Formats: sequence, C-alpha cells, structure tokens
Amino acid sequence: MGEDERAAGAGAGGGAADSFVVHRGLLFTVAYELLGSAADAEDVLQESWLRWAAVDRSEVRDPRAYLVRVVTRQSLNHLRTLSRRREDYVGEWLPEPVLTSPDVADDVELAESLSMATLTVLETLGPAERAVFVLHEVFDLGYDEIADAVGKSPAAVRQIAHRAKEHVAARRPRVQVERTEQEQVVERLMVTFNTGDVQGLMDVLAPDVVAIGDGGGKARGAARRPIRGAQRIVSFLMGAMEKWNLHPVASMVWINGAPALRLEVDGELAGTVSVAIEDGLVTRIFSVANPDKLARLDEEAPLAR
Repeated sequence: MGEDERAAGAGAGGGAADSFVVHRGLLFTVAYELLGSAADAEDVLQESWLRWAAVDRSEVRDPRAYLVRVVTRQSLNHLRTLSRRREDYVGEWLPEPVLTSPDVADDVELAESLSMATLTVLETLGPAERAVFVLHEVFDLGYDEIADAVGKSPAAVRQIAHRAKEHVAARRPRVQVERTEQEQVVERLMVTFNTGDVQGLMDVLAPDVVAIGDGGGKARGAARRPIRGAQRIVSFLMGAMEKWNLHPVASMVWINGAPALRLEVDGELAGTVSVAIEDGLVTRIFSVANPDKLARLDEEAPLAR
C-alpha cells in the first residue's frame, strides 16, 4: 500500500470513497483510453462510484483490480452507445483532447497511448479488442484479470490481445520522437502560423502530410474530410481564414501527453492542433474545433496508471 492509499484509509474510517479517490486518476485514464472522450469517462466514473459505494468491501480483496474491472465494464456499455452516436456524426470524428502536464511525457508508454494518433487507431478496433489492448499493453493487466473485466476466457483474451497488438502496430506511427524534437517542431509550426509565413509552414509539413479536422458540423472553416498533401492543406487553411475572416492566434500547450497548439480567435478558445512527427516534419495533423469537445481544456486531466 502506498503513502497516498494509507493516508486515504486513515480518513473517513476507510470508507467507500477512499480506494476510489486513491485510484481515480487510473480509473479516469482507463475510461478515457477506452472511450476517447473525457466527458463520457467522467460519466463512467460516476456510475462506477455508485456501484462501488454499494459493494460490501470486506469481500473485495484487491480494490484497484475490482475498480478497474467495474470501470471497464461500464466503458464497454458506453462504447456500444457511442458507436451508434458516431454513425450520425457530421464529418470526421476525433478523440476529445485533454490538457496534460508535461510530466506525462516522462512516461513514454502512457504518452504514446494517449496520443491522438494512437487513440484514432484504437477507434478502428472493436469494443472488446480495444479494452483488451488498453488493459494489457498500457496498464499491464494479466490475461486472467482482463478476462474478468471483459467477460471472456483467458485463452480468448490472449488471442484478442495478439490480434489487437498487430492491428495497432500496423497503423500507428512507428517512429519514436524525442520530446525536445516534438517541442521544436510544434514551436516552428506555431511561429509560422502566427506570422503568416506560408513558406515556413510548407517547410515544416511533410509533402504527403494528412490533416484530419473535427468540427462536428459546428465550427466555421473546419474540413469535413481528410486533406492530403502540404500544398492542399495550406491552400485550404488560407482560403478558410479569408472566407470566414478568421485570425486565430496559436500558443503551445500540452495536449494528450505531447506538445500541441491551442488556437484562439478574439481571445476565445477555437480549437486544438495535435501532430505526428517523423524526420523533423509533421506527417499527421489532428485539429479539433467542435466546441463540445473543448470544454475541458482549462485544467489538466487527472491521468495516471
């Protein structure tokens, strides 16, 4: 038992809240990685807390494992609802960005699993595959524990884990980028954006870069389909800014465990831009402008594993 858990157990007589509070960061992170939505992750935590409060805790040998199992099951229930909701979504759907501390990047595996690039790949997995991959690869749970959480046999979980790992490995960026290089590239992107340096912007983009925008049908100037190629992306950006008379200002923040851009128009948050980088150039752009997904960017998300 860690110091935080001992301290929590000392207060309120070791009540129902204690273990839940101690592990809340972990539970939020599990739910967020399974759902790609901070708002839905919070809903899952609320439902999980109600179940935890009603449990006879004398029968719970390992509160952490028990709570992860409850959160996973609730997340799987939400995934089925979300999949139907996303069928009617306007344009491309991207995960809800969350503000993170730069320290999150120190845990390389966690930061990689939180990246927009990885979360977007996880969207291509089925609910059970996604849960198995996240619990095994990110949170190091054993097959027996995962089997209890997803309602499958350990043998089936092992097969799912192997399949899901191959699927993700084939689709997410293979190149590990150092933190300093990430910061340098995003800073270059920010400077060129704010100064209107079109050639400088072209120079920081890979020729075959792909931009995916999520405006949810609610943001002016947001592309509803992926745009491929540096020249097309810059042309679209300049055209949208002129058409809608937009003058966004970019600043660097930490989003999903990596340096990213926060865009403001007339002092109001208008969107975020996260990128994937290879050989010092931006290869993928993930921009979120749907206002429904920007409500939680004023405080850091409680991430842990």
